[in-house]
Amino acid sequence: MNAVIQTTQTDTRALNTTITAPALEAADPTKNLILVPLSQLVMRPNGRNVRKTPRLSIPELAASIARVGLLQNLIVILSADGEHYEVVAGGRRLAALKLLAKKHRISKEWEVPCLLVADGTARTASLTENVQREAMHPADQFEAFAALVAEGRSIEDIAADFSVTPLVVKRRLKLANVSPRLLAEYREGTMSLDQLMALSITDDHDAQAAAFFDAPQWQRSAEALRERLTEREVDAQRHPLARFVGLEAYEAAGGGVRRDLFADEGGGVYLTDAALLDQLAQAKLQTLTEDVRREGWGWIETAPCTTAADLQVFERAPKEPREPNGREAKRIAKVQQKLQAVEAAMQEAIEAQDDAKADALHDEGYRLGEQLDDLQAELTTYSPTVRAAAGVVVTLDHQGEPVIHRGLLREAEAKALRTLERLRRGFGGVDAANDTAEGEEGDDGEPSEAATKAANLSDRLAQRLSAHRTVALQIEVARHPHAALAAVVHGMVQTVLQDRYHGHDLPLGVSLKVQDRMDSLAPDVSESPAAVALRELQHVAGEALPQDSAELFALLLTQSQDELVRLLAACVASTVDVVTPRATQHQPGAALAQAVGLDMAAWWSPTSEGYFKHVSKAVILDAVGEYAPDHVTRLAKLKKADIASEAERLLDGTGWMPAIFRAEVPEQIAQPAAQDAATNATTDAQVAVDAPEDADTTTDEPVEALAA
Repeated sequence: MNAVIQTTQTDTRALNTTITAPALEAADPTKNLILVPLSQLVMRPNGRNVRKTPRLSIPELAASIARVGLLQNLIVILSADGEHYEVVAGGRRLAALKLLAKKHRISKEWEVPCLLVADGTARTASLTENVQREAMHPADQFEAFAALVAEGRSIEDIAADFSVTPLVVKRRLKLANVSPRLLAEYREGTMSLDQLMALSITDDHDAQAAAFFDAPQWQRSAEALRERLTEREVDAQRHPLARFVGLEAYEAAGGGVRRDLFADEGGGVYLTDAALLDQLAQAKLQTLTEDVRREGWGWIETAPCTTAADLQVFERAPKEPREPNGREAKRIAKVQQKLQAVEAAMQEAIEAQDDAKADALHDEGYRLGEQLDDLQAELTTYSPTVRAAAGVVVTLDHQGEPVIHRGLLREAEAKALRTLERLRRGFGGVDAANDTAEGEEGDDGEPSEAATKAANLSDRLAQRLSAHRTVALQIEVARHPHAALAAVVHGMVQTVLQDRYHGHDLPLGVSLKVQDRMDSLAPDVSESPAAVALRELQHVAGEALPQDSAELFALLLTQSQDELVRLLAACVASTVDVVTPRATQHQPGAALAQAVGLDMAAWWSPTSEGYFKHVSKAVILDAVGEYAPDHVTRLAKLKKADIASEAERLLDGTGWMPAIFRAEVPEQIAQPAAQDAATNATTDAQVAVDAPEDADTTTDEPVEALAA
């Protein structure tokens, strides 16, 4: 309120001053408008012109004057020499005229219309012309451009008139075509220019209004509006299919295109016919399958949009090692020779205490080692039998580049290959006994009942359950330091002393890499008893350790061997990964689980959300038939969701576990008394982490099982 009163008082004083002040000598255009030769017009640095900042866009203004003429006179005073006129308003116009004269577009004596004012009013006239004017609202400019086009002017002519590019004119016309209701919002200041530009991507006024007015205030950003208007279209710059097919081929096939005139160069192109784009992508992918078809695969499919989850439905066909050909053998030998030379040079650098050279050679050796691994990894192939059963999926990556996934097995094909393998080996003798020990077949060579039930689970559920098994095994490893040490030594012995390479197939499920993918496989695993217990154990183990590397190493040197092994166990636990990609009773890391006495019932139990809702109604009823057979008939009449809830309720206290976990029953194997007592003492005194009441809290099982 005070501000309003103050403003009003200021305006009143200004008005009174205007009324009472002596009148300036005003120029009369009817008497004082004169034509002055261009050569007689000058600009003085310290003259009466109030504009001091260097003038911009002179060439553009000169081009406009050349096309449409000088539309506004200059304001001048007579110079002291009586021969020239000093320009006090219109310096930019004067500079443009002199540029035209320099380029011989007009004469140096071209007569310029000027308004002659008195010397005493010159500065006021200059300031008035610059201050007492209002810039044109952009919306008025947009509509004026549209009016010129409506009068029959071409876009190129309009662009030349205003010394702009045709794209600028097209953008103005696009903004003029926005809904009048939205232009009114822009004029009132309730909409930004960026929002208006985003809405102009479509000419449909109803769609423009709906995108803006139907969205909450916080979802009206330019990006959100543009996405809403193009949500059913394909971004030609970002979408893999569009990048693969190409804009030129798509348009040649008759595909519709929407272009955002305000996008950066190369962007803002949207394809409106997604069905046509998919057809073109399929046809182009088909041309890539001819060479693959000659490889002898059982089937080939093209699927332009394939995710990692889609590929999980397939099993990976086994590869067989092969001998390198002459060229491959030479390449491997050459890399091996380089690697040996680098290792020798690095040893010399270490002895010479040349750390910089040793570090550089270490990096070079690491690079050569990776190159050697890649070469050796290529020395595997698919047998003709596997090729005849397995297939290939030809797809695109997120950049639109073709990707060929070979050696994929569908469920029926995978079972057929396993059957052929059993027939090849026969059903009796040692092989059959080994199969039974692995839990895949029974004594008669046929799959056991437990294996059959385990195979009834979906691959996704198998991954979810094995994620829970992984975290349970992790906490047990952390609580059994001797077994953790044995597992690490086991892997190092096989790699260093026995020259074995397991790739991703780790016998014990332990690698020197922290495994952090469990949450993606089982959303509830992070809050499971095993995961919580492991976090608490690792917190206790690491809270007193210094963060500085040198201080940490110095402290560890002072620790006892038992304490170091305890820390090793806490760390090794997080490297355990025994997730299985598909349903099978044969679980990875079985030897390690036996060594630590893993009992899944101590860490996990079937619930409606965690298990029963992910299996079929028949599987639930079959399970209930095992631990509560009297209720099967009643439950069979209910809906699946109700059956799952009842199955969880009836399960309480029975100890029932899915077939995939029934092998996880700890076996008591004799262990040397001294080792047992020492490990118990270490575990009880230093690893004070509470496990569930029914968890197995005994010490490590013997490491003899690890060598089995």
